[in-house]
Amino acid sequence: MTTLSQRAEAFFLFVGDVGMLYGSLFVMLLIRYGTSVFHFKRMLSAHIVPFSILFILSALVFFIAGLYEKHTLFLQKQLPQLLSRALSANVIIAVLFFYFIPAFKITPKGNLFIYLFVSSIALYLWRRYRLSRNLGGERERAVIIGQGEEMERIKQEINNNSLYRMSFVLTLDSSASGILQPADVARKIREEHITLVVSDLTGSGMETLLPPLYELLISGVRFMDMHEMYEEMFDSVPLALTRGNWFLSHFSSVASRFTYDFLKRVMDIALSLPLLIISLLVYPVVFLLIAFDDGGKFFVSQERVGQGGKTIRTIKFRTMSRDDRGLPELKVGNKVTRVGAFLRRTRIDELPQLWNVLLGEMSLIGPRPELPSLVAVYEKEVPYYNIRHLIKPGLSGWAQLYHKTPPKVDANPDETATKLSYDLYYLKNRSFWLDVKIALKTIKVLLSRSGV
Repeated sequence: MTTLSQRAEAFFLFVGDVGMLYGSLFVMLLIRYGTSVFHFKRMLSAHIVPFSILFILSALVFFIAGLYEKHTLFLQKQLPQLLSRALSANVIIAVLFFYFIPAFKITPKGNLFIYLFVSSIALYLWRRYRLSRNLGGERERAVIIGQGEEMERIKQEINNNSLYRMSFVLTLDSSASGILQPADVARKIREEHITLVVSDLTGSGMETLLPPLYELLISGVRFMDMHEMYEEMFDSVPLALTRGNWFLSHFSSVASRFTYDFLKRVMDIALSLPLLIISLLVYPVVFLLIAFDDGGKFFVSQERVGQGGKTIRTIKFRTMSRDDRGLPELKVGNKVTRVGAFLRRTRIDELPQLWNVLLGEMSLIGPRPELPSLVAVYEKEVPYYNIRHLIKPGLSGWAQLYHKTPPKVDANPDETATKLSYDLYYLKNRSFWLDVKIALKTIKVLLSRSGV
């Protein structure tokens, strides 16, 4: 499934969801008020505005729940769980909306519950219908040419997931191109009736294979870059497939995106200032909790590496028995306090960093800033690590949402390389819309109290 078809399907699902919501409203009115045209029109006029606002909120809930994500569009195992969560949140919002906002009170209240019952069934059946339609049909025959674990990951994801309308029937290792005869490669592709070739076009050993592959264009064979496919499937940049020229071509203009940077800064100020003012109400409570817990310092200020490799000082509520400043000799015996565990789980400990956002040292969205001692290690152990310092660090980011096993305290080059692949995806694709998406998904994570 290509990016275009994924977006088209997500849009089609969105239109279908809205249609189900409005259809459920009509069904509810028919159940309650019968088929009298005059009565139906009068009640529709009374219900259409408040319910339309509710539909907008429902669509926002579905988006935050991930019902339009490309990896959950048609995954049958995930559908019931995702949809049930979204519908539960939708029910809560609807009840609060109609019971506590006087301007939109609808009577009798039974109308709301009839609508919620009908819409829940309609949305579930609609999604199951789209799932059954997508899983049918013949899959396109493809070959993948490359090497390394990235190639294997793509192959396993494609062949073991019916979401994708293709299947790799042939795998060729480009590192063995000296053994493989180019003419034999083209012949195998024809014999297997392959119509799609996925390859690492800049990888080692590909030079000798390209000439006969060019001739396949005339036969209608399509070609796709393995790097682009990996990024599209896993929302991260495959580090093993990237080389110096790739970074130069994609990140040489990062610093010159004036319009986006201006809008991003406006959003940072517009959101961080009210959040900062509201968060001040939490400070006395945190002070009391820390005072009764161990009576130590309320804040901890640490050096972090910011944009351009410059050092910034971030401030957080103290969550450990003492500030070890990331130094190994001070970590011995240091542990998270009882109050600190709660502050970390709810992300309250990071509220003071809104000052850094307001001052322009950080952004609401961006790669998380690291300690200078860890950066010194990663710049030696992780190739291209310092690329993430092209932009301001953030309170939340793409890696925080999608990297499931991030490094915690001690240096971990392997996990940091994985985290960097997500940071690079954000740098390459960052936009105002992507920032909004990250912000909404961060809210979802915080509300679910699962941490980021």
